[in-house]
Amino acid sequence: MRIPKATLLGVFEPGSPQWDEARSGLTVTATEAAAVVGLSPWTSPFSLWHHKAGTVARQVEPNAAMRWGNRLEPVIADAFAEAHPEFSVETTGTWANGDRPWQRATPDRLLAPADGGPVRLLEIKTSRFGDGFGPADSDEVPVYYRCQVLWQLDTLSLSEARVVVLIGGQEEREYTIAYDAEEATYLREQAANFLDGVRSGTPPPLDGTTVTYDTVRRLPDGVEDVVADIDPGVAEEYRAAVLAHRRAEETKRRAAAAVLDAMGNAKKCAADGRMVASRRTKPDGTTLALTPNPTYLKAAAI
Repeated sequence: MRIPKATLLGVFEPGSPQWDEARSGLTVTATEAAAVVGLSPWTSPFSLWHHKAGTVARQVEPNAAMRWGNRLEPVIADAFAEAHPEFSVETTGTWANGDRPWQRATPDRLLAPADGGPVRLLEIKTSRFGDGFGPADSDEVPVYYRCQVLWQLDTLSLSEARVVVLIGGQEEREYTIAYDAEEATYLREQAANFLDGVRSGTPPPLDGTTVTYDTVRRLPDGVEDVVADIDPGVAEEYRAAVLAHRRAEETKRRAAAAVLDAMGNAKKCAADGRMVASRRTKPDGTTLALTPNPTYLKAAAI
């Protein structure tokens, strides 16, 4: 399929050396767009910067959700094609924007209308519970997926994308994302600034995400038996955070003990009709762990 304002770099097997090469260096891909602006749940600006700068190797261990998502992608695409005979659903590869070769995207599928209308994108997702996905036929998808789709549209200079998600292995929802020039321009400008920072050796500020902490832990090349003199403000922030964490842990243990005491020998507990927590037990019947109900935590936070 011909896209006039973008260049097809090739069709690469995910994880292959060619696939890695097309995404490496001073480029930003659609899956990295959300990370650049701090909206990715998997990658922070700081960790992505170090991947791009080559100071820390990217470590991506596919989990079960990723593996099954990859396995189900062609199945979901076939189901979409059956439901939408007005489109020819076509596989594709990695594209670079014609004016900005550093801007790259690998859409899941391209949609060619049978009536010869404009090409669209198809992005395919799987979700266990559907968190962040709104009602079908809306444009309400998780913000990090919205960033990904807008980046794809901007890279290929297309105006519309369809997103289809399979929730819990049985519920399919479809969404339509229209190109938004203002949002796309913001992502593009932030990405360009991000790459400028890589070139100049200026990393983004630290943040509190786990992935940033893991990146910092992997940065030192060996350890010297010396004492580093650090800024007193940094030291005080660390001291205060450790003490606050200890107090929070104590508060949590006290609250958990109160819940277990109130439960007696029950396996689960509820309050006002809402499931609060459940316990796992050891072989001797004593409590191994008290696990909060995610739905209850989310409802209580609203």
